[in-house]
Order: sequence, then C-alpha cells, then structure tokens
Amino acid sequence: MLYDNSNPLQKANFLARANLLAERGEVVELRSKRQRSLNQNAYLHVIIGYFAVMYGEASDYIKEEYFKKLVNPDTFIVARKLDKFTNRERIVCRSTSDLTVEEMSVCIDRFRNWSSKEAGIYLPTAEEGILLRQCEVEIAQAQRYL
Repeated sequence: MLYDNSNPLQKANFLARANLLAERGEVVELRSKRQRSLNQNAYLHVIIGYFAVMYGEASDYIKEEYFKKLVNPDTFIVARKLDKFTNRERIVCRSTSDLTVEEMSVCIDRFRNWSSKEAGIYLPTAEEGILLRQCEVEIAQAQRYL
C-alpha cells in the first residue's frame, strides 16, 4: 500500500498500520517510492520520438515493442496471457509512470545502447542539449508523415 507522508492524514494512517504490523511481529518491506522527474520523462519521449522518426514507425509502437518488450523486458513485462478468442499470446507491460528515477535511467541507458549497436541510430544523452533540440526539430518536421 502507498502512503503520501506529506499528507497528515495519510501519515497518521501509515504510522498506525506500521505499528499494527510491528505489534503482530509481521515481516514487512519498507521502501521509499520516488517517481521519475519531468525532465527524465521529457527526455525519454524525445529519444523515443527521434528513434521512431529515423526508423519510420509510430512513437507508441517503438515505446511498447522496442523500449519495453525487446530492450527492457525484465523491467516492464508483468504477465503473458492467452487471448481466448484469438488464441494469441498477449503481453502485459508496466507503465513507465510506475518506474523510479533509477529504474528509468537503467532502461534509457539500455535503449540508447541497443539503438546504437543494433539499429545504428545514435540517441543523444540528456546532457547533449543542442543535439536534443535538433531531434525535437526533426520530430516536429516528421509529424505529418507518422
């Protein structure tokens, strides 16, 4: 269960729940959940968009099929289900919004490495501002074709 400890009511509920579990002698796992930053989110969408333009495919397809399923399956694939009508396997993936900053960094690094090595498409780092701006320009110019 998630609690937002910046909210006094949720903080009180968290403390009550933690005390109850401690009194029972339960085994628990406590960890802080940090969401990725808006800058990281924007960067991800620029590199996925640029890859999509260079590859000639839609950004949504690249994100789902390549970024999640092909390059980062250990992070994103949560279930494989069989569709009872089509009899085809359906892969269920996590949302990128569920990832921590660290998880997203690892996934982005893997995608950049894979893109360069396997697809021959260089994706700039987050620090390469001029190249990222050029990527954004190319994405905008290609929007009518994708």
